[in-house]
Amino acid sequence: MKRIITAFLSLVMIVGTLTGCSTVNAQTQQAVQQFASISSQASATNSKNAPKYIFMFIGDGMAAVQVNSAQIYGGTNEHNNMSLDEMNFQKFEAVGYQTTHDATSFAPDSASTATSLSSGFKTWSGTLGLKPIGNKAGNKDENVDGKDVPKTIAERLKAEKGMKVGIISTVTLNHATPAAYYAHIASRNDYYDIALQMADSGFDYFGGGTLSQPSGKNNDQKDAYEVMKEKGYKVVNTKEDILALNNNSGKVYAVTPVVQDSGAMPYAIDNKEEDLTLADFVKKGIDVLDNNNGFFMMAESGKIDWAGHANDAKANIGDVIAFEEAIQVAVDFAKKHPQDTLIIVTGDHETGGMTIGQATTGYDTAFSVLESQKMSYIAFDELIDELIEKDEDGLTFEKVMPVITENFGLKNEFTDAEAKDNEAAKTYMTLELSDREAAKLQTAFAETIAAEPTKNEETALLYGGYNPLSVTLTHILNNKAGIGWTSYSHTGVPVPVYATGVRAELFNGAYDNTEVYHKLVEAAKLK
Repeated sequence: MKRIITAFLSLVMIVGTLTGCSTVNAQTQQAVQQFASISSQASATNSKNAPKYIFMFIGDGMAAVQVNSAQIYGGTNEHNNMSLDEMNFQKFEAVGYQTTHDATSFAPDSASTATSLSSGFKTWSGTLGLKPIGNKAGNKDENVDGKDVPKTIAERLKAEKGMKVGIISTVTLNHATPAAYYAHIASRNDYYDIALQMADSGFDYFGGGTLSQPSGKNNDQKDAYEVMKEKGYKVVNTKEDILALNNNSGKVYAVTPVVQDSGAMPYAIDNKEEDLTLADFVKKGIDVLDNNNGFFMMAESGKIDWAGHANDAKANIGDVIAFEEAIQVAVDFAKKHPQDTLIIVTGDHETGGMTIGQATTGYDTAFSVLESQKMSYIAFDELIDELIEKDEDGLTFEKVMPVITENFGLKNEFTDAEAKDNEAAKTYMTLELSDREAAKLQTAFAETIAAEPTKNEETALLYGGYNPLSVTLTHILNNKAGIGWTSYSHTGVPVPVYATGVRAELFNGAYDNTEVYHKLVEAAKLK
């Protein structure tokens, strides 16, 4: 703010000099004084206040390219009329840039990166909330410091300021990112122990996905949902009961009534009109957490990451848009509490090595072809499994092709030879398959229905452990749109940070992901 005032004063003095005046006129001086006074008051208010309401939105696997892809999908791709759809968080006044490496790798995992965001230090890939020891990575107790256990930003705000705390995710609540705000454990895969730490956290609101391994890895432990109840949590899993929650409900765990893969909420592309969304869980979180001391809410869109792993651009974009809708709930809340609210939006890392532009489309894109995809890869997996089970005569590629056309839009009506003389048969960035693409699909289908699928380096690179037919479909459709993927894992590219509200200016600039925690500590005026 001081730099803005100084620049403004300098500009006025330069104008005065150029016009031969030794001093600016009275009217200009008055304007300068008023500007300086307003700016000074704003700076003083901003530095004096700590936010009463803090929203931390994490798009798991969401870097700049995922945001930009959603913009392109919602924008216009017409020559001389190119435009991007603007996401609401891109209007925030502060924009930063965080690097994401952890103590193990420059291509980090969610446990370590979420720990950096929540607790301000680097740890091993796969470790939650504990500091590493030595220089040998490992997710065992001997590789972490169990004596010096730092508190997360959520734990500190609750203990030091009496704020209520809410943790929301579209994936399981004992998954890496949500767990990083309440759990301290050597391995993110110890889901049952993490669930017990969730019950012991004393946090006020959990919402979204289910629990992974609620009865332990061998289903021989006391049910974690029962433990939650014993610890004073009201566990609700119907839409009616969830929507009835309010700030008199006590401690709450609101579990999605509709479950898709691995206990998560459905992808946005697969949602039915009556299904609850991430935005609904954020709205209800505000209702439950409302109190005089304020609250901290972390809301994760976890399936942006899962769609990235599976290289499904349409599912990825759909969940980024649903993420934006959840953020709008916080934006609307902030409009009612402008002097008390801080909203931060970021990702923990990038997933899939998603790119806009790839080899077969050169400098062109055609995101409109993605509109033909009607379901996520995981929903299509389930559909294919049903078809295989029901077809007593044996499922063939010819029987499946109409199902592919219905759900992905891809057609196989012409050969490449026919395409040479037929405008409707062109395959470049259209839904018509080339001979090469059709052959890839046929091979993938054969692998999908094989009693013993081929396992070698080639199939690992082609399919990444996913259903061969589904992942090949998304690859072909994505490539036709002008989208490429380099990985089925995380990458090391930096991630943007967007902030608005009280102390938002702290989040400007380029910094390490651990600084997000320290900036929150400063904003909240914690000691």
